[in-house]
Amino acid sequence: MPRPILRQGNRGADVERLTRILKRRGYLEETRGSVDLTVRRAVEEFQARHVDERDEPLVADGVVGPLTWWALEKNEPASRPGDVRWDQRMPPEGGSERARAALRTAIAEAKAGAREIGANNSGRFVTKYLNGLTPAPANWCAGFVSWCYSQHSAGIPYSYSLGARDIRQQFKRRAWLLEDELPEPADIIVWWRGRREGWKGHIGLVHRCSNGLVYTIEGNKGNFPAPVRGFTYTLGRIDKLLGFGRVRD
Repeated sequence: MPRPILRQGNRGADVERLTRILKRRGYLEETRGSVDLTVRRAVEEFQARHVDERDEPLVADGVVGPLTWWALEKNEPASRPGDVRWDQRMPPEGGSERARAALRTAIAEAKAGAREIGANNSGRFVTKYLNGLTPAPANWCAGFVSWCYSQHSAGIPYSYSLGARDIRQQFKRRAWLLEDELPEPADIIVWWRGRREGWKGHIGLVHRCSNGLVYTIEGNKGNFPAPVRGFTYTLGRIDKLLGFGRVRD
């Protein structure tokens, strides 16, 4: 039986199913009984990052129609924390040897269940990624990326940093930011937070880019206990994106 079209203000069993899926996917903190403004915004965020069954980008209008229902129900991740289907193996090609080593490390961390433990921005994994630069609790997305690159025998190719924008600036000084190139495995992906010209940011590693989608592995995204896990975005429609960078050495 086809599911009904849901809009802001709707209630019922299908709304509860919608919000359960959005919660499992990390777009909502809790299930809700109606499509309120919070749910609508969560739907818009999901739509901006996914495509329909024709591989066409969803329209980010907050209305849950047949195409959005398909994307929600077809692409639900596995239920185990940190276990995202696509991130369990290395992409067959793309990226330098050094970059692929960093990505391999990131995938291993996801498989190991790396996450916050005990409290937000805390735990043994977080402490490892912070690398002694600051005590927990502290934001750790950039530390995760830095740690993955630091595990190569040649060491980290930039200065170990806990700042997403600082890493981006380091890449900019080295002419490592991408202009017209598509992202490859282990490229960095950087977002702004708060305001575009501010200091806050978020960073992750690209897993692969194909069919108009960018797959990433990120830490410190979502509610406690935020795991290291995979995300999917529609290329060209990534909200608050500052851009991509590639280690050239």
